[in-house]
Amino acid sequence: MVDKKEQRVHLETFDDFDNGLSDLIDLWSSSSKTATRAVKESALAHFKEDLEAAALKWIDNKAKSKKYASIAQELAEFEEVLKEGSDPVPEADNTAPAASAKAAKKD
Repeated sequence: MVDKKEQRVHLETFDDFDNGLSDLIDLWSSSSKTATRAVKESALAHFKEDLEAAALKWIDNKAKSKKYASIAQELAEFEEVLKEGSDPVPEADNTAPAASAKAAKKD
């Protein structure tokens, strides 16, 4: 992940990953000018790299391995949303029903 000073911070603990995933989702949902596509993709790549390293580190510890597997599952679900081209915060979908309802009333 990237801290407030734009420096990479390696994630190490389960809490780091849990909070980091929330931060990653927030970053991808952000419309801030500093949240460019390159910054978002870099943060995602760094998160995945750190998660893979943590999973390998704890592969022999079932309890910790399960925790990291759950984070990996959440990440996979988030990536699926990104691949589908869906915005994690679908704003456009909120207006479609209202527009179609107005069109139906005109008829």
